[in-house]
Amino acid sequence: MKPKIIVCGLGRTGYKIFRLLRRQGAAVVGISDRLIPGEHSESIIIGDVRSPATLAKAGIHHAQTLVLTSNDDAVNLAILTQARIINPQIRIINRLFNHTLGERLDQTLPNHVTMSVAALAAPIFSFAALGSKAIGQLQLFNQTWPLQEVIIDENHPWLGLNLGELWESSDRMLIYYLPAQGELDLISAVLQQKSLQLGDHLIIGTKPTMRAKRRFWWQKISKAIANLGRYRPYLTPVILVTLCLLMMIFTATLTYVAVNYNTSVVDALYFSVGMITGAGGQEQVAEKAPASIKIFTAIMMIVGAGVIGVCYALLNDFILGSRLKQFWDVARVPTRHHYIVCGLGGIGIQIVRLLHNQGYEVVVIESDPNNRFLHTARSLGVPVIVEDARVAQTLTTANIEKAEAVLVVTSNDMINVEVGLTAKAIASDLMIVLRAQDPQFAQSVQEVFEFETVLCPAELATPSFAAAALGGKILGNGMTDDLLWVALATLITPKHSFCGKTVKEAAMNADFVPLYLERTSFTIHSWELLETSLQPGDVLYLTMPANELEQLWRVPTSEFRFNETSMI
Repeated sequence: MKPKIIVCGLGRTGYKIFRLLRRQGAAVVGISDRLIPGEHSESIIIGDVRSPATLAKAGIHHAQTLVLTSNDDAVNLAILTQARIINPQIRIINRLFNHTLGERLDQTLPNHVTMSVAALAAPIFSFAALGSKAIGQLQLFNQTWPLQEVIIDENHPWLGLNLGELWESSDRMLIYYLPAQGELDLISAVLQQKSLQLGDHLIIGTKPTMRAKRRFWWQKISKAIANLGRYRPYLTPVILVTLCLLMMIFTATLTYVAVNYNTSVVDALYFSVGMITGAGGQEQVAEKAPASIKIFTAIMMIVGAGVIGVCYALLNDFILGSRLKQFWDVARVPTRHHYIVCGLGGIGIQIVRLLHNQGYEVVVIESDPNNRFLHTARSLGVPVIVEDARVAQTLTTANIEKAEAVLVVTSNDMINVEVGLTAKAIASDLMIVLRAQDPQFAQSVQEVFEFETVLCPAELATPSFAAAALGGKILGNGMTDDLLWVALATLITPKHSFCGKTVKEAAMNADFVPLYLERTSFTIHSWELLETSLQPGDVLYLTMPANELEQLWRVPTSEFRFNETSMI
């Protein structure tokens, strides 16, 4: 029997999750606080999502999984507490913006999984900027692998290639195979040494490349010197006032030496600095001078006091304020082959982390000086330009002409389009990846303005929420047409439906693709994996269609719950 799933909160994201689960054949019920146009299904309950009565009407007492999709953390937390009181064993997939709270809930509550639209969508944005047309992602070996759909055409280098050769590679994972003619599962095709033909479809996970970070101290200094000119508007006032102060001291020193040849240059300099700064010293230099020099001294004192005041103010603003940080950030902007992230919100900071961890140089442009992620980005060593990205000068400061790509991911669609068009006007050949809240708007913007990629975070995250609701801990997912593919790790128990079978036998019967097997302290891959017999305690990493996950449910209820909570 399929687990019953309740999707609570049918907003833009929640309704997409509900429809996707329903298309996969899941037993799903939705709860909404308002009527949904065109939706008259009996599987949607209208009422207060936080009400125990509404939850009971949706069948919370006997449901296995509850998906909380509201964009308000407080609402999701209120629903969570009510649901756990009614059904303490229910598994909860919780959408939260507060990552710290989510981690605490995962540690405190059993069967609680925190998910974030930003964390799920950010890798796809990063893959797009790196030139990968990813349709999903896969978490393997502590790395995020992009999932790509490959269609074999007459010019494809894999045309005629034996599938077994792809299966042997450790740098890619075969996820799905759809032959152009006939029906044949991937494992059978690999065992039969099937060659790829025109029209064949593949979904492949590719191991991400890590760029080595080798930066010498002299390279950092030369980069800073090369970029000093870009901060001229802020440096100019400080330099001019400082030069003016030095000229006053030099003029006064020469004047005192010229009037009284018995005065040494050192004494004249000492008096000039003390007189202008107000510190005093060597007053006899002026006391023995003519009246005209005393008047000159008085004027210099008054003017000097004003110049010193302005100089102190500028230096305080530059050093003690935010100017020094901005100056240092701009001085460290890479000169070429870097990635520019405009907008340092939840998705922006995730993209910055991903690109930085892979060894790529990143520059951030953020208009809000109080943004909560500024410190996080700077702690990674990423330069941050606190300016408006819609201004061409700001993008020029970030060396946009020599950048690899620009990712515009603010929460405002109009700002994103404006920044994208500004970037396109400066560097017409530059790859531009835009964020849009609505998928239809994203598609139209991409077609009209010819941007390389326009992505909707909610659209990207929906399959992951649906996959997590369908079973266990999901390591990744992908979509091809309307078919949702999920990657997961399942613990083989004595009563598991796969126990005692070889991996290839279980794979061909249940229509899944094995990735690798963890046994005690080692892993099994490639051809050896297919011949391995599954034993209790093994952890099998696999991918399979979401609508076939029922294969994992065909065990006793108690065993299902153990299996679900034991997934790695």
